[in-house]
Amino acid sequence: MSAYLQFDQVSKIFPGVKALNGVSFEAHAGSVHGLLGENGAGKSTLLKILGGQYRPDGGRLLVNGAECHFGSAADAIAAGIAVIHQELQYVPELTVTENILLGRLPTRFGIVNRPLARSIVAERLAAIGVNLNPDARLADLSIAQRQMVEICKAVMQDAQVIAFDEPTSSLSHNESEILFRLVRELRAAGRTLIYISHRLEELYALCDACTIFRDGRKIITHPVMAEVARDRLISDMVGREVNDIYDYRTKTLGPERLKVSGLRGEKLVEGGDFSVRGGEVCGFFGLVGAGRTELMRLLYGADKREAGSVQLDGVTVPEHGPSAAIDAGIVLCPEDRKEQGILAQSSVAENINISCRRHDLLGGIFLRHRREAALADSFINRLRIKTPSRDQEIRLLSGGNQQKVILARWLAEPKLKVLILDEPTRGIDVGAKNEIYRIIHEVAERGCCVIVVSSELPEVLGIADRVIVMREGKICGELDRAQANETSVLRLALPDATPPKVNTITPRSFS
Repeated sequence: MSAYLQFDQVSKIFPGVKALNGVSFEAHAGSVHGLLGENGAGKSTLLKILGGQYRPDGGRLLVNGAECHFGSAADAIAAGIAVIHQELQYVPELTVTENILLGRLPTRFGIVNRPLARSIVAERLAAIGVNLNPDARLADLSIAQRQMVEICKAVMQDAQVIAFDEPTSSLSHNESEILFRLVRELRAAGRTLIYISHRLEELYALCDACTIFRDGRKIITHPVMAEVARDRLISDMVGREVNDIYDYRTKTLGPERLKVSGLRGEKLVEGGDFSVRGGEVCGFFGLVGAGRTELMRLLYGADKREAGSVQLDGVTVPEHGPSAAIDAGIVLCPEDRKEQGILAQSSVAENINISCRRHDLLGGIFLRHRREAALADSFINRLRIKTPSRDQEIRLLSGGNQQKVILARWLAEPKLKVLILDEPTRGIDVGAKNEIYRIIHEVAERGCCVIVVSSELPEVLGIADRVIVMREGKICGELDRAQANETSVLRLALPDATPPKVNTITPRSFS
């Protein structure tokens, strides 16, 4: 195998942050090279340089032995490079066909040949094994389906270098299987693949070699991934030993505080009945599409209820949208933090203070900037948010640090009683996960109810006092911590069969 892709002393500096500091490594044709590191370590920045979105401030990028200088994403695509970013980049009002062929739509006499475009996309989607309607608007698709569109777009560009940044963070098991097959087929076809994931089982199943980043520097390259112990990878990433990532704490639970009865909505027709005790961490598990997010949005008031009620400490929460829920002490960290959680163009401080500002941070018509600044700084330190300052735009932070800012917003709420976390560690590294789990347990120890929705079964089993399982839009069972294990939970989630592990997928020829 030859070194088809090389990074030579690549550096990138943002105001107050050295995102990359002299990074050098190489990836070979016909191989999958994994990139590992905590959020903010520089992995995504490196891919944005590879994809032409950023220009390096130092060093060289070589593709097939030739030094490349990309002024735009179009330059990188023309050089045979495709990057699937963690933060999806699509046009929501365009169709699947238009997004996949964006910039490459076939024309006839200067007019887009839509029947031909649709035919091309439908044929390739079928060959890849993806069940998507070529005429569907991206805005009408789920996050997982949008992710598959981005993956298909990159594969259909016939690029020689393809980089994946957390590609399975929102995919279902079946969609992940398709992706794993594609990765193996692309490797067999001689492509050079870069793969970023915080799911170590994926990296071991797919990657030939890996490079570990920390604080913008390359720590080490392991030429044979299979020969590196899991604990070694984790300690290389975080710079310390992480023995019990979930940090579970045995505690005495209080009486029932939250009672949900018969919640039903447009996307959840079966209804939901459950309760949560004070100090309890209640995990919700189910496959993508099981109805977990829909149930939480009904509980929070983000979607309109058709039936049902929510009681907190014996008092019915009014059906007046999220504002009524927040006033009652119920808050939600949404699954899609980019679209629904952050104010992308605002600062870290603004994002932390935006909700609690309505309490006592107003002085006449002027904001009490000093108190807001102090509150923001206290949570930046407490949650170990990596940011050059409270004034940094949140969109420039890594995904894990954006998640911590959303957590800080709700922890600053003096009335907090119920904390709902929907996929709180999606796309987050092991070190940041450990810190978020610590926060979850601290909130529960205050007597609050904590609900954690996750499609990662080890996470639910690791942190929850009780696990509620959903399937096909309804609650199908619950298990105490002592009863909950992988087999018992999967029996409820998948009564007919247990899905195969990723390393049992049989590769097929690339077409």
